[in-house]
Amino acid sequence: MPEGDSVFRLAARLRREVSGRSIVDGELRSGAAAGTSLAGWTLSGFETHGKHLVTQLSPGWALHTHLLMQGSWSIAGPGRRLPASVAARARVRAQLDDERTLWGIDMPIVELMREADVAGALAYLGPDPLRPDWDAAEAVARLGQHPDRTVVAALLDQRNVAGLGNLWVNEVAFLSGAHPFDPIGSVDAAALVSRAARALRLSATVPGMYQVTTGDARRGRSHWVAGRAGKPCLRCGTSIRVRAESSTIRSAAGPGGARGVSRRVGETRLLTSPQRRSTEAGSTESTASCMRVRKSMTASVASGDVSAATWCMRSCIVDSVARTSSSARSVGSR
Repeated sequence: MPEGDSVFRLAARLRREVSGRSIVDGELRSGAAAGTSLAGWTLSGFETHGKHLVTQLSPGWALHTHLLMQGSWSIAGPGRRLPASVAARARVRAQLDDERTLWGIDMPIVELMREADVAGALAYLGPDPLRPDWDAAEAVARLGQHPDRTVVAALLDQRNVAGLGNLWVNEVAFLSGAHPFDPIGSVDAAALVSRAARALRLSATVPGMYQVTTGDARRGRSHWVAGRAGKPCLRCGTSIRVRAESSTIRSAAGPGGARGVSRRVGETRLLTSPQRRSTEAGSTESTASCMRVRKSMTASVASGDVSAATWCMRSCIVDSVARTSSSARSVGSR
């Protein structure tokens, strides 16, 4: 699922490419307003809140979309058509006054609403580090409301901090020396929030630093722990192995879930490295002096995310935080 920085970059691209353009033809093909013509409206702006994109339609309307795991936006040049297999999954079509066409592809959430109603529809979301109204103190306070929740579950819950997903939760926990399954009340939540906000902003706005947490943008070197199944730890070289798990989660777009959308996630991964016994989450596996990566599914009510925790053994984490290389200080330093 695209994280907050990904959606922020998407909005910036759409803003540059199509903001101010009039729609001469098109329609919504999904959601409660399916069949509604878009002709006559103007694309007046694009805003984000966490992983949600709001397309402002003048006069006075807005289109709220969420990509979840599979959605995307695409701009087709004059006379260009989508491949048939893609066109069948189009949920939004907007032919513009310059003969290009904006397509919303395979988006599970497409909601047309009055612009004045957008704030209320997204009011359940927590503070977003990429918005002008970011409130770090409020984010910390929300995390503290349920101190027994695990770090990974608390940070993935979009009601606490909007925009964090698996990649950022795993990387921020590693850089902070926090075990993902420790209670959030046992760690320095203010430091976690500060580092997460700094990381998201860096990723969203600095060229060449999109989702780079190590300071090294080379392929296979950009993350400390996320996506490193079967690879050596960048700190100590311990190999990571993988084990499959499966579960059912409910994707949530609000307090009541994603309008009843439920998704079966067939296979996720439990990544470990050899030699230490652990009984996290009722399972027993071997781990080593370094990298343990665990991806476990949870039915988190409003995270809208599959929770996945990635971590090194505590001694390696603390050492990494204490002696973070200068190349990673932009994200990792306290």
